[in-house]
Amino acid sequence: MRPMKFGFGQPVRRVEDQRLTTGTGRYTDDIAAEGALHAYVLRSQYAHARFTIRDKEAARRMKGVKLILTGEDVADYGDLPCKGHIKTVSGEMSQSLPVPVLPRDTVRHVGEAVAFIVAETLAQARDAAEAIEIDWEPLPAVTGIAEALAEGAPRVWDDRPGNVAFEAEQGDRARTEKAFAKAARTVSLTIVNNRLASNYMETRACIADYDKAEKRWTLTLGSQGSHGMRDLIASYVLKVDPKRIRVVTPDVGGGFGTKIFLYREYPLAMIAAEKLKRPVRWVADRNEHFLADTHGRANLSTATMALDAKGRFIGLKVDLSADMGAWLSQYGPFIPWVGTTMTPGCYNIPAVHVLFRGVLTNTTPVDAYRGAGRPEAAYLIERLVDAIARETGKTPDAVRAANFVKPSEMPHKTQTGPVYDSGEFEGHMRHAMEVADWKGFKARHKASAKAGRIRGIGMASYIEACGGGGPESSTVILEKDGTVTVLIGTQSNGQGHETAYSQLVSQHLDIPMDRIRVVQGDTDRVETGSGTGGSRSIPVGGAALNKATEILTDNLKQLASEKLEAAVGDLEIANGAVRIVGTDKALDLAAIAALPGATPTMLKVHQSWTPPEATYPNGTHICELEVDPGTGHTAILNYVVVDDFGVTLNPLMLQGQVHGGAVQGIGQALMEEIRFDPDGQMLTATFMDYALPRAIDVPNFHFETRNVRCLTNAIGVKGAGEAGAIGACPAVMNAMVDALDRAAGIKAIDMPATPVKVFNALKEAGYRL
Repeated sequence: MRPMKFGFGQPVRRVEDQRLTTGTGRYTDDIAAEGALHAYVLRSQYAHARFTIRDKEAARRMKGVKLILTGEDVADYGDLPCKGHIKTVSGEMSQSLPVPVLPRDTVRHVGEAVAFIVAETLAQARDAAEAIEIDWEPLPAVTGIAEALAEGAPRVWDDRPGNVAFEAEQGDRARTEKAFAKAARTVSLTIVNNRLASNYMETRACIADYDKAEKRWTLTLGSQGSHGMRDLIASYVLKVDPKRIRVVTPDVGGGFGTKIFLYREYPLAMIAAEKLKRPVRWVADRNEHFLADTHGRANLSTATMALDAKGRFIGLKVDLSADMGAWLSQYGPFIPWVGTTMTPGCYNIPAVHVLFRGVLTNTTPVDAYRGAGRPEAAYLIERLVDAIARETGKTPDAVRAANFVKPSEMPHKTQTGPVYDSGEFEGHMRHAMEVADWKGFKARHKASAKAGRIRGIGMASYIEACGGGGPESSTVILEKDGTVTVLIGTQSNGQGHETAYSQLVSQHLDIPMDRIRVVQGDTDRVETGSGTGGSRSIPVGGAALNKATEILTDNLKQLASEKLEAAVGDLEIANGAVRIVGTDKALDLAAIAALPGATPTMLKVHQSWTPPEATYPNGTHICELEVDPGTGHTAILNYVVVDDFGVTLNPLMLQGQVHGGAVQGIGQALMEEIRFDPDGQMLTATFMDYALPRAIDVPNFHFETRNVRCLTNAIGVKGAGEAGAIGACPAVMNAMVDALDRAAGIKAIDMPATPVKVFNALKEAGYRL
């Protein structure tokens, strides 16, 4: 593939940033719908309660109020969907829980919607919500995994004894037991993976409009895939033909998985718009984001490794409990399932067994958040590997190097199912160590100690599965003016798809990116789409687009060959024109589009691509940090990332993706956590109590790639969008434990390692300043 000015591998700046950074981006809340009404959601104050709406008529008569929807008003509509069904240990599939569009008599978490109020203004809707009279009967609540599993714990759902929604397994139990029976020693570790809120910049919002003549809705909202949203609303809730719904997604200010899901407000706004024959808009505030949008992570895990006399891994057992929250969210059960498939990490472990369960609590439901199970798996195995190094007296790199899957062992089928096609794990680990000056750490540690600081260094070598799943399709069109339009069903929510897809087209047609227009997020304009999630847009959508553009290129050469009086084999595309090789005789794209034979069939190409296997990006993160023992404050002094992403489409954008993911991982490791009191009240529902990383908390990253081409992807790439968040948590926490162990013999601490937690750990260990 010859390099093009704007094509594959070029560090092109993002074309969409001009509008996004100058305030001309168009997000859902920027769209003015003429005559729109405003909606407000009345939410539960209780984590678990039965309720009766005693009087809503007084609220209905208030000034400006147009409609109040409660459970009885929407009882004929379908439930919110759970599509993440998995096979349980009994052999049956996991079962959904009945979650109506609005609850009729019971709420199961603080912030659960109770009524949907529509008025001329938001202030009027809020006032009406306060006037609705509700009788509450509080019920016992349970808010943590251990508490929910304890004998005699209050039940979140009466028909789920022990608060276990499902129990499933991965791997081979009998084989693993045999491995443990012959182990020279075992090492165990129990860790918490803390609950998080996504905290994208743009809160959720929607505008619903209903066309009475067409009997059709238009729903505008920030999503991660307009087609999936349309189909879920149509099939599960409204129970109408999907053709009656148009879903439009404009610019989206962040998603991280959490904007994939169907939330109550969307069909409620549509129902209200149909009843009132006026547009209805709803915009969440930040507090609602914390209370009502799905959370991420929330695992409690114990892992035990069996080792032979030489320290090689021969068996791994994992017992994992995943907090599902108050009910099973759209893909909730699927998150621990997909995560546990990656339990072996980068290591050749001949026997693995994972037992995992979904636990119900009176909290906000948990679903996919950047990485969706794979960060949890990487965190568990990488923390365990460091614990093995400490207990065996070996260095962290030596333990890893002895147990990595070797390049000669590729493709490698793990005991939990995935097949790694490529990777040189020790290669990127050794290079990261060299860049981070691992050998020079002793001198730096000594200098920190002299200054009264505690210093630590840690690594994590991760692998994840992404860029797989079902097909994605793309249409590429040469317009009559010589510009190109791309129609594709993925959905950018900050990643830079307009730039990436334009680069793929430019690679073949050699035209500037301002002559390429990418259309996403409109179910009327784009025929099909699987949306964006699991780092699949470029590996899958990009592969489909690449295939379509290659065919379009062949068509253009065929059209030009007769006019140029040359064989197709003698033609090339350069500078946006088809020319005879070695001459200046050429036809530009507009001229080709005007040729008699330039039919729509020749100028419009639609192609799909289905990945045969997931891609497996991998890499090593190394973190070096310093703790002030007097305050517990942590400063990250050096952070090195060496990744394998197969082939790099745009190194500048790739670097940004990794930086962003690593910052989210650092946030989880050191400061972020959703917490509840025993009654189920969220204690961290504002930025006063939930800490996000600031610029001062972020180190200067050293990032580079050491790529090994993916053998199962059509364009050789491995998904990259989630990788930074997967490698960061274990690297930071391994560095933290290294620092605390060197200073005070502290061999374990859970995320987030906040200043107060670190300070108290040192104090309890008897550390003296």
